[in-house]
Amino acid sequence: MAATTLVAVGGKGTNPKTTLYVGGLEESVNEATLHAAFLPFGEIKEVNIPLDHATGTHRGFGFVEYEEKEDAAAAIDNMHNAELFGRVLKVNYAQPMKIKGGDKGWSHLPVWADTDRYIEELDAENELDEYEKEQRKQQAKEGAANAAADGAEQPAAPASS
Repeated sequence: MAATTLVAVGGKGTNPKTTLYVGGLEESVNEATLHAAFLPFGEIKEVNIPLDHATGTHRGFGFVEYEEKEDAAAAIDNMHNAELFGRVLKVNYAQPMKIKGGDKGWSHLPVWADTDRYIEELDAENELDEYEKEQRKQQAKEGAANAAADGAEQPAAPASS
């Protein structure tokens, strides 16, 4: 029985289903090494290993973008939990970068572009808070009414002299 890979929606590159995240890279791995390791699975469009600007070294992960989504799926099937230079790799579909835009390219939008959604969420939260306050008040009133009714039904205690 052949293993199957579920194709996730979302991703980093031009086609989200063709870009892979590769985590767990050993310090000496460079883009050429990563390219060579993933080349057997298909035509590679781009290999990128982001560098830490403070140290000048990579941060232990990279991205491999394939020409075809079937090649990316084959690479995940074969390379996830595989070993490269003594380190176990984590390979899956890359997720969109939220800060730099993701699927919609938000990086070119003004900061206030999301204001309407934010205000709607805030209004919904406030409405929920008000509803919960009303519920607590109603429960307190019912509790006080029940306590008063219970007190009226009980016979008065005899007065002690």
